[in-house]
Amino acid sequence: MATRKYEGKIFKGSQGAKTLDSLTIEEALQININGKPFTVSMRTPGEDHSLVRGLLHSEDVISKSGFNPDINLKKEHKEGIVTIANVTIPIEMLGKGYSNSRSLLSVSSCGICGKTELEDLTFDYEKILEKDKIDVSLFNQHFDEMRRNQLDFNQSGGTHAAAAFTSSGDLLCAMEDIGRHNAVDKVIGNLINLKILNKAKIITVSGRISYEIVIKCFKGGIPFLAAVSAPSSLAVDYAKELGITLFGFSRGERTTCYSNPQRTK
Repeated sequence: MATRKYEGKIFKGSQGAKTLDSLTIEEALQININGKPFTVSMRTPGEDHSLVRGLLHSEDVISKSGFNPDINLKKEHKEGIVTIANVTIPIEMLGKGYSNSRSLLSVSSCGICGKTELEDLTFDYEKILEKDKIDVSLFNQHFDEMRRNQLDFNQSGGTHAAAAFTSSGDLLCAMEDIGRHNAVDKVIGNLINLKILNKAKIITVSGRISYEIVIKCFKGGIPFLAAVSAPSSLAVDYAKELGITLFGFSRGERTTCYSNPQRTK
């Protein structure tokens, strides 16, 4: 249930007519950790377990990626939509991201929003040292495969997508959400749950790339990131420093590499 019908009035010139459109659902999900509120994420319901697991990994809330916490989803919405995720994590498994929790609303468009302090944007991890090269001429196939899995977008036109591929181009996972970051979290969370995160080498996204999507990709150990639209300046800066080969404007046979081009062929 990713869409909901809404009445509207569509205009062509001065002529108006009633219409009934499918719009993407956006609902709040409150995430509690060990009985205490951690954050509220505005997302499209569905794959909530993957979303929570991916977010906890990307935000370094869990210190060991191999640990799978108990995630209890509660349906308290009148339409049966999950509204609360109760997560249980032993104290010894809590990472640095837990103390830097997003004390405010976690929104789908700005990674800095909700951070407690600007220092939360810094971290000390070793950069990705991937040596394999990627054939950029195959990107068009990757994006075609991702688009074939955008079933909610075909109904509403209101969702973003993310997909993960192996180095040989095999699709591992594709997810949709109203938020670009949420779609990436759902992909990474699903790969963790399936214990195949180490197979993911490429992530494609349907919109633009912010610095936070670069970090999510980095935390997942994924060396290649490509988007249909533009990256931000900070996204490129982070990709250069973290060892990610970043592509933007990937449309048809065209793509632009902004960082670590030595991995292209």
